[in-house]
Amino acid sequence: MQWNSVGEFLAMGGYALYVWGSFGACLVLMVVEPFLASRRLREVRRSLIRERLADELESQQRTQ
Repeated sequence: MQWNSVGEFLAMGGYALYVWGSFGACLVLMVVEPFLASRRLREVRRSLIRERLADELESQQRTQ
């Protein structure tokens, strides 16, 4: 396709809503996903620490 102006490019031949909406959704997901992944990682680490501490406490109570 060849566009004669910026307006024609932005209109995308009448499909601008779909094209730019797709780009926008992709951009939002690419920005949000790293934050969600880091939050999940923190939750898993906290869970593992709690589990380890509970196991240590349990083993100490068995030896006493």
